[in-house]
Amino acid sequence: MDEAGVMPTRFEPAGGSTVGEACLQAAAYLSEHGIDEGRANAERLLLHLLELEPAGMLRDWRDPFPAGRLAEWGELVTRKAAGEPVQYITGEQWFYGLPFKVTPAVLIPRPETELLVEAVLAAADRLWPGAAGPEPGPGLPAPTVVDIGTGSGAIAVTLAAQRPGWRVCASDLSEEALTVARLNAARHGVSARMAFAHGDLLEPYAAPPADEDGDQAADGAAWQQSEAPGLRIDVLVSNPPYIPVADIDGLQLEVRDHEPRLALDGGEDGLAPYRRMLAQVPRLAAPPAIVAFELGQGQAQAVARMLREAGHWDEIRIIKDYAGIERHVLGART
Repeated sequence: MDEAGVMPTRFEPAGGSTVGEACLQAAAYLSEHGIDEGRANAERLLLHLLELEPAGMLRDWRDPFPAGRLAEWGELVTRKAAGEPVQYITGEQWFYGLPFKVTPAVLIPRPETELLVEAVLAAADRLWPGAAGPEPGPGLPAPTVVDIGTGSGAIAVTLAAQRPGWRVCASDLSEEALTVARLNAARHGVSARMAFAHGDLLEPYAAPPADEDGDQAADGAAWQQSEAPGLRIDVLVSNPPYIPVADIDGLQLEVRDHEPRLALDGGEDGLAPYRRMLAQVPRLAAPPAIVAFELGQGQAQAVARMLREAGHWDEIRIIKDYAGIERHVLGART
């Protein structure tokens, strides 16, 4: 539905049109229904439908639109006019130069998260320089990296693809998201160097919490048994839910009504996942040498203060995104 809650009438493409005319008709229809960047969205849908590269669309611009695809074209454009993200319609989003499968079970990867990947690569390469090359020598130290709330696996799979010598683990509370992440790991040839765990934040990697007598509990709601308890984590990276719950209804239509709420809701002030992860760090085998978080606008100073108060990291810095917003916080032992 559109911003007014009205379902758009179905887009009826004109028969006998060229590829270019079909694109322009769709762009006008999307713009009329309040969709930003109607031309760009129409072009992306058209490339998907006709399985073309941008150069191919230019080449075929004056060719007749395939008559047998008109009904499908009308359905795609109608879905976009109703506010569905084009990434879910096409099933794909590019991230750090790689195509990633996305479904409504996962958050759509954002360009600003690429800056988090770059910061982690640079910080880890300083601590483990021998593992930075494409074929690290045998016996050289290499980090174990864990991506919490992996979603599509964009961060974890990219790190594994960029650093073949690293061991990369990915976890998520959503089994559906882990299915997508595993598919993306296989797509990019890194499955053999990755491990996946199901659980809430750091629980899959943490020791069982102590009971009231101070002993380690054998089970309990907080302990999520997985394939990775006790793993020593060298690098912890996470893009967790960080939207204050009261702000979710005011989000852009595409986000509010289509992206998974589990990946958006950060609690009352949006900072609950950071507090919980830092509270779980003492239950890890050892504090990570590097911790890197993505966060929402206006949250950087609070999260940086949390890292300083935790006392595990000597250097704490804030990284701005392309719009100049303080978007990431990274802590490292020097």
